This record gives sequence, structure tokens and C-alpha cells, in this order.
Amino acid sequence: MKDFIPAPRLHSGGGRTFRIRVETSSEAADYAKYDRLRDEIWGFPQDHMAGTRNLMCESFLHDGSSLFLAAYEAGPDGSLPETDERLAGFSYGFVGIRNKKSGFRSPDNLWFYAQYTGVKTVFQGSGLGVAIKEYQRDVLRTVFGLRHVVCTYDPLTGVNAYRNIHHFGMAVLEYRTAIYGEYGGRLNRLDVPSDRFFMDWDLDAPPRRPAYDLADLLEATTPVLQTEKRTVDGRSGPLELEVVAGAALHPSGPFALVRIPRDFYLMLRETDVDDPSVRRIPLDWRLATREAFRALLRSGYRTVDFRGVRRPDPESWYILARD
Repeated sequence: MKDFIPAPRLHSGGGRTFRIRVETSSEAADYAKYDRLRDEIWGFPQDHMAGTRNLMCESFLHDGSSLFLAAYEAGPDGSLPETDERLAGFSYGFVGIRNKKSGFRSPDNLWFYAQYTGVKTVFQGSGLGVAIKEYQRDVLRTVFGLRHVVCTYDPLTGVNAYRNIHHFGMAVLEYRTAIYGEYGGRLNRLDVPSDRFFMDWDLDAPPRRPAYDLADLLEATTPVLQTEKRTVDGRSGPLELEVVAGAALHPSGPFALVRIPRDFYLMLRETDVDDPSVRRIPLDWRLATREAFRALLRSGYRTVDFRGVRRPDPESWYILARD
């Protein structure tokens, strides 16, 4: 059975080495570590994965269509044993269908829904999340024979936007509003709607984007959202945050620019205070960008890139283009 399973892959980053591999276990207890790590990363136990017996049955190596990948801290030479304590990241997803009327009748109608990809906080910044996705891509192409992966992510999170759109060249299929209901934890807040981009990743297509110069665009293009800096009393003390100050929702040129906070996760944490004018800052961002992205997508714009610039402070920008 394991003859066609890709060999584990080593990834080095942040001064550490990790081993990424396909989960092949037939023991239900071996799948409990994925839910424990999911809760450690997101901190929202109400959003748990299925029971361990069901997770084991879901594995494509057993009775289902799910793919589990585990990434372990492996030591400088990659030889450390795999223990639950050294589990550094994981991914989980399953095969689904694109056109519901066609069902499973045609292999071309299948895609892979990537539900979770997570890395422990201590290992973030090591490139491990990208390495896990690259390994996932290769397994899906060679073992599953699939071409398309779909996933969701919060459009206000720059680290995910850079990975999904700039690095992998994923395309936005639609903007989904509050799809997870009240969703809390470390990376979300119950009073900020859980809007998401629904993305398509064509595994056989390299990133394709129109030629543009970001510096020229920033000079010549009126941003869709106007922003300003505001000093607030945050949870950890005074800090300066970007706030939405206005909008111009109907650009007419070939490109449109949408700015987002440079660190939305930090904004969520620091504005989690009693002062309503501070607390609603991330909600203002959510509602303003929701209106902006939905209007742009309806007008024929598509998201083609995500970039960061420093002028002089860091800024995060979506670049959209209209054919």
C-alpha cells in the first residue's frame, strides 16, 4: 500500500529542520494529535475536528478521501524521532466535487478542499506553512491525480494573502460573507464577521499576472479605501493602528488597489478592549473591505497580486486588474 506514497520531505527554515510526511497510520489514536494541534494554533475548541476513529477512516489510505500531512521538528540532521511534542504543523483536506449536477461521474469534476493548514506559533516565520502546501500540491498531483485545490482564507490577513495569491497564484472565485458564523479563538473574534475569500489553486498553472509597477500604481491610482493612522489605548498599551477613513468604490482604470492592515491578527488582539470606538476598528475594516471587494468583483476586476511596501512604514496592498 505504501509503495506509491511520496517519501518524506525535509524543510529547513528559521534555523530549524522539519520533516513533512503523509499520515499513514491505521491507529485511531494517532489522529488525535491533529485536533490537539488545531486547538493549540487557533484556540477555539468549539471548532473541533471529527472524532479520532472517524478521522482515521477518512484517510484515503483507509476508507475515505482525506489527506493528512504532518510536519515534525526533526533536528539539525533530520534524525529526531517523530513524537507528538515535536509536531510543528499539519494540513488536512478531502476530495470534493465542483459541479454538483455532474457529481462523481467524471474525474475532471473533482477537486480537493484544503480545510486546515496550521503551524505552531513558535515555528511561524520559518517558511513551514508554504513547504507544507508545496508538499500537499505534489501529493495531490502524483497520488490523487488532481489539478485543482480550493480553500478559504480571511482576506484581511496579509500573511495568507501573500502565500495564496502572490506565491501560489491562487484565484478568487467568490467573496463569502460570515460563512463560519460566530468564530472566535486567537485568530478571530466573535464580534467580527468571519468573511472569507473562496480560492481556486490550479496546480498545473504557474502564477500569471499582468505587468505592472507597484510604485507607479501607488503614485497614479486612487486607492479604493482611504486610511489614516490613529493612536489608541490597546490591550497592551498605546499603539498606532491604521483605520478606514473613506472609500471610492468605483474605479475606472485597468487596476484597482485595496489596502488592508499590515497585521490584522495584532489588530484583533489589541482592540479587544472595552472602549467601543477602539473595539470596532477591525469591524470597520471588515465591513469596508467587504463592500469594496464585492463591488470590484461585480465590476469585472480580479485579484492578481498581493504585495507589501515600505513608504516609509509597512503597507499591505491587493492589486486587482480588469481585462
